[in-house]
Order: sequence, then C-alpha cells, then structure tokens
Amino acid sequence: MKIAEIYKSIQGEGLHTGKHSVFVRASGCNLRCWFCDTPYASWQPEGCDYTVDEIAAEIEEWDCQHVVLTGGEPMLFSELLPLTETLRASGKHITIETAGTLYLPVECDLMSISPKLAGSAPRGEEHTRWRRRHERQRDRPEIIAQLIAEYDYQLKFVVDEPADLAEIKAYVSRLKQFNPEQLNPERIMLMPQGNSPEELAARNDWVQKACEEQGWTFCPRLQIEWFGPVRGT
Repeated sequence: MKIAEIYKSIQGEGLHTGKHSVFVRASGCNLRCWFCDTPYASWQPEGCDYTVDEIAAEIEEWDCQHVVLTGGEPMLFSELLPLTETLRASGKHITIETAGTLYLPVECDLMSISPKLAGSAPRGEEHTRWRRRHERQRDRPEIIAQLIAEYDYQLKFVVDEPADLAEIKAYVSRLKQFNPEQLNPERIMLMPQGNSPEELAARNDWVQKACEEQGWTFCPRLQIEWFGPVRGT
C-alpha cells in the first residue's frame, strides 16, 4: 500500500474534532479536485510502499487510540481490509476519509464521506482528460447510500460558492431515496473551501447560515487555523 505520510496530530474536522489521532495518508486517488489540499497524494502522488504489518507497527509507536485512514483515496487499496482488521484487533478507533466513490467491506467506526460536487472538477485545458475521468467517477450516490447503511457516518460537503447550496440540497434529496430513515441532517456537514484562514473566513458566515436554515452542521477546518496549510497536520 503506497503511503504518503503517517503522523500524529489533532483532528480538525467533523464529529471527532479535537481528538488526538494518528493519520495514515494513502497516496493515490481516482479523482482530481481542483482545490485538493493534498496534491502529493493525488495530482503528484508521493510515498513508499508499506506492508500492512509495517503500517500497524508505526501506528503503535504513536500510542494513540484514534486512527484516521485518509488520502488520496484509501478505498483504492485492497490492503485496507487486512489493515482495518488488524487495527480493530488492537482496539483502535478507526475513521476512514473517503469521497464515497468506491466500496470495500472494511472495519470502521466512523465513515467520513466527502461527496464531490460538479464544481470540484479540474479546470484548464491541460486537465481535459482528468476532467472527463473525474466527472465519470465523482458521483456515486448508490455507494454512499451503502456506506451510510452499514457504518456510523458523517457527510462533509466542501462549499466553494453559494450556488453549491442548491446542488447539495438536491444531492441530499437523492440520498434520501436510498436511506429515508437513516439520513440524519445533523450528520450532513458543510465545510468552507479554502487553504488559508482568510479564505475560510470569507465563506464562514454564509455557509454557517445555510447550515442553520437546513438543520445541518457547520464544519470549520480548524487544522488550517491551528497550523496553516502544512503537511503533517
């Protein structure tokens, strides 16, 4: 399994904000969001090949209960199955961060799903091929519905501009067709797009207002405020 980095930090997003966690970042992604804040795990994937035992051993060195398997897209890797089984056996709390385009029957305590909206597609003529691939693969509500049905979950939508709100409402309506009773509005989280405190602040007010109106949850990116847009955080 190609790994870009393994590090201990504080979770800055979602239900477990503030939890000390070990982050395992898989390198490789089937999508190419223009705003990706970890291009070294997507656009220019870096890293080294680790065995499952090597990953588990490095996690143990950090002596931390919470483990976040992120990317890139960790669901690309079949090694995620034995890795999560190993982590479960050692009593770890497992969060998986995924775009919800791929399914594996993993062990997981929190499935953190970030569906990609139409505006996430890469921009510019030099990215035409990736734009086509991204559009073909980014929208898999049936997979997201399966993940919601099988796991404790949170849905995190990256919001770039007010026009995204109508698309999110439509997306939630589509998901309700699959899981009308399991879709908890408080588990739908809107996260402002931005890689600096200034960019986030420019969107915070209207994103937070939209959450209040819909009964959704506002999801700040506190790691940007705490550490800035740097690796290992």
